[in-house]
Amino acid sequence: MPGIGESAIVGIGNPLLDISVTATKEFLKKYELDANNSILAEDKHLPMFKDMVDNFKVDYIPGGATQNTIRLAQWILGVPKSCAFFGCVGDDEYGKILKDQMVKMGAHVNYLISSEHPTGTCGCVLTGNDRSLVANLAAANHYKKEHLLKPENWAHVEKAKIIYIAGFHLTVAPDAMIALGKHTTENNKIFSMNLSAPFLSQFFKEQQMSVMPYVDYLFGNETEFATFAKEQNMGTEDLKEIALKAVAFPKENKKRERIVVITQGALPTIVARGGKVTEYPIIPIKTEAIVDTNGAGDCFVGGFLSQLVQGKPVEECIKAANYGASYIIQRSGITMEGKPDPDFKH
Repeated sequence: MPGIGESAIVGIGNPLLDISVTATKEFLKKYELDANNSILAEDKHLPMFKDMVDNFKVDYIPGGATQNTIRLAQWILGVPKSCAFFGCVGDDEYGKILKDQMVKMGAHVNYLISSEHPTGTCGCVLTGNDRSLVANLAAANHYKKEHLLKPENWAHVEKAKIIYIAGFHLTVAPDAMIALGKHTTENNKIFSMNLSAPFLSQFFKEQQMSVMPYVDYLFGNETEFATFAKEQNMGTEDLKEIALKAVAFPKENKKRERIVVITQGALPTIVARGGKVTEYPIIPIKTEAIVDTNGAGDCFVGGFLSQLVQGKPVEECIKAANYGASYIIQRSGITMEGKPDPDFKH
């Protein structure tokens, strides 16, 4: 795929090792978890990780929302080091596993290594077609803007055409996100962000809205946007209206319009831009073919960005996004093998 270049897509985020199990509703109840949600681990959740390892068949899979997106985009692009990722891991075996997997995928990765905190983990509790995610950020919670600004790291930012950050990083280093936002505005590059989880719109509103003026592409699912709308007092529950209102939020880079993308599971994806809303059907997957919905949204964005970085129109971006999401939900964990279908059909 000529012309992509090194570090065309750059992400910063929370690198986590997913500890994935298929469990029961009783297990969810034991740890007060919703069947389909993403939360940060509290003290009451910490025993859960040992419980999972001791009592269930466990899969260890590289995770963390932005890292998932970067991996999927790298897999589709296929050009070595076309994607780069930054985050913080511990000086331990889990950190080595994450780096090895990223390098094997072909992405550039430069972690900030913490000697004080272990590599973060995410408990992925699968029940039926639902997934409950509980993140114990650990080292991932200690990423620093200073690491990003080091010349050898900022050089990748300078090369980037697209910056992507999942909203989860708002709890870690919003100053680093703003630094990247300012860079993209000054250089007319693309800055993209994901709402990622309802709790971010509820409890990290100030950080979220400090980054929002830099956002050119805003992603999220129907639940996340419904919460976002409520917290922003939009006065509507209609997703199309919410998308248009989000498009109209103040924006720093006047050379680019904001595009809002709302996924709705099996329902059509909503795309709002320039006062207009378009709906795009998904790739339908039979219920019995769905293995694991963890990472579907991350991989949707990875597919989208893999085409956006090539200057493709939104229609082509959505096609690759649908492929990324449908591919990943038919696999256990965020794992890819072989080469992607060049036609993005299933």
